[in-house]
Amino acid sequence: MPPKLHRISWQDLARISRRFDGSRNFFVDSGFRDSVAARTNFSTIYVTKTFNNSRSIHLLTPSAFRNERARKMPHAVDIYHQSPFPKFLVTHAAKNPSVKYDYDYIGKTPLLNASAVEISAKLRHYIEECASLCCPKDIYICNGTDAEYVQLLNILQKNGTIENLPKYENCWLAKTNPADVARVEKRTFISTDVKNDTIPTPRKGTIGELGNWMSPNDMDDAILQRFPGCMKGRTMYVIPFSMGPVGSPLSKIGIEITDSAYVVCSMRVMTRMGGKVLETLGNDDFVKCLHSVGIPRHDSKTVVNYSWPCDPERTIILHRPAKNEIVSYGSGYGGNSLLGKKCFALRIGSTIARKEGWLAEHMLILGITNPKGKKRYIAAAFPSACGKTNLAMMQPTLPGYKIECVGDDIAWMRFDDKGRLRAINPENGFFGVAPGTSSGTNPNAMRTIFRNTIFTNVASTSDGGVYWEGMEKEIGDNVQVVDWRGNDWSRGTKTPAAHPNSRFCTPAKQCPIIDPAWEDPTGVPIDAILFGGRRPEGVPLIYQARSWQHGVFIGASMRSEATAAAEHKGKVIMHDPFAMRPFFGYNFGHYLAHWLSMANVKNAKLPAIFHVNWFRKSPSGNFLWPGFGENSRVLDWILRRIDGEDIAAESAIGLLPTPGSINVENLNEDVDMTELFRLPKTFWQKEVEDLGEYFDAQVGRDLPEAIALELKRLSHNVDNL
Repeated sequence: MPPKLHRISWQDLARISRRFDGSRNFFVDSGFRDSVAARTNFSTIYVTKTFNNSRSIHLLTPSAFRNERARKMPHAVDIYHQSPFPKFLVTHAAKNPSVKYDYDYIGKTPLLNASAVEISAKLRHYIEECASLCCPKDIYICNGTDAEYVQLLNILQKNGTIENLPKYENCWLAKTNPADVARVEKRTFISTDVKNDTIPTPRKGTIGELGNWMSPNDMDDAILQRFPGCMKGRTMYVIPFSMGPVGSPLSKIGIEITDSAYVVCSMRVMTRMGGKVLETLGNDDFVKCLHSVGIPRHDSKTVVNYSWPCDPERTIILHRPAKNEIVSYGSGYGGNSLLGKKCFALRIGSTIARKEGWLAEHMLILGITNPKGKKRYIAAAFPSACGKTNLAMMQPTLPGYKIECVGDDIAWMRFDDKGRLRAINPENGFFGVAPGTSSGTNPNAMRTIFRNTIFTNVASTSDGGVYWEGMEKEIGDNVQVVDWRGNDWSRGTKTPAAHPNSRFCTPAKQCPIIDPAWEDPTGVPIDAILFGGRRPEGVPLIYQARSWQHGVFIGASMRSEATAAAEHKGKVIMHDPFAMRPFFGYNFGHYLAHWLSMANVKNAKLPAIFHVNWFRKSPSGNFLWPGFGENSRVLDWILRRIDGEDIAAESAIGLLPTPGSINVENLNEDVDMTELFRLPKTFWQKEVEDLGEYFDAQVGRDLPEAIALELKRLSHNVDNL
């Protein structure tokens, strides 16, 4: 073994596939290759340069690999070993001269279809790299047409991945492997050269909660342990997609490469994809998204489900912001495989936004028109299970008000030349949680989702429909139900019929209250930003920030009730700043500084910031506020504040509504407004203590001074309650 070894990344594999003399063999001597490959399951490769500039390959056995690298791997990343790497890694495209843009092969991999748009050199190179690594049987470049969608649905149905739902128009049901049902936060990493660029340094002895970091070398290792040959026998799909309206100055383009037709169909719903995206892309840069459902190891304990392939024991989600690169392995579930969603739109999106001076946020966007015909737009950030989709599609009970939906999950916001903060919904569909959605809680969602929709892990019914908790009044007594695991289910069954994280994936344009400007390439102007959470005590229905800086502090202080991992522990209040805790693409302290810097944008017309809490309870445990459509009364107060009405009074925590300023006329329920806005001193003293401990333990020296100052002010005010 030569004394000096040079580590290579997976992208470099394609570049060493040819020696100086043009040979494509991995090894200098084919006899050596065959004899050694027969005896060794190689784990890593090193390249050395000899005196004549030829390249030789040196391999370490698994034991040598463990001794050298295991100590450098993050605790959450396990060491696995794949089969040997492919013999040939080719970096050219064989062109058919008879057709302008038709390629018979990309590398040595057959191309199934001709693209109507010429593929740029950058894109072709990326496809070649991925094909060389994953070894698919063929490649298909998606065009986003209806015919393609139908063809892929038929393939999925034939494979048993989905079943048709004849009760509805073009609706389908997928049931996943029970081990592949949700996002995997603990296996989701951001890779940067400097750890502090990704996460704050927590206090010694404290486990950080604001993201997971991985070194670039360890990211390369994680890829090399999983991806080589992972697509053997499968088609590699190339998905050109746009986050945001195609061609909008606020939009970004990505390319997802996947071996899952389910992902292709879902991405067609959730993004704008196909030929128009390729035309717009040209030879520009794009966000690289590589995904594979994976192949379980031979010694895996995973039960193989051929209709839903996955590798849950080795699932990993990786982001490399410096190269705008996302890599996902082992899961077909939407949050892990639809890489345009949380991975691109929030994690990579937030890093791009920081560089370019805008905001990528976990927020709904709604338009609201008052009885006088004046329309405003509001963005709102709520953690999970706090009614984001319900608010985005709300049916107001207050007469004369109209609400229209721009988006229910993600907002990209940028100041225009006149200083207005303008927002787009970068998505093209809704990927909503099904349980709890009903005609009572969200009638507009129910009017949206029963056409052209892919349901995942909900129950099915004997009349060809679907069922989940909340739909008890939607099905007849004689209808039989099969739960998401395929077992017969009845109303007395103790286990839920639908998985708690079951989903509907449906086109946004079908929403009956979709905003006319939802695809406006310039975005909609944001007049207010709401933060909120599920707080059963102490936090009032609504209060307003005194300033932009105070509003950023309110976002940083967001907390919400969530069920503890161990059920017997009951409910706990979790910190979820900006509802972004699982989605930060960079250091949370730097994120706060970026938000604060928006106040310095030239001529910025900063939106007013508010905090809402629909979930406060009485001492007897009943909700104090009816919520749902009645929340329009709170939005009415917000609009009047934006218009400058003097209907707010100073308090210890911010500006509270003056008595009688919230319109409760014809409210069907008797609401105790005094209790709804009471500020218990002991509660808020504990709140200040908890926030101080959280910032100190989790953010430490990265906490901006302005946020520390706001906490000090709150503490002083609460002591004087």
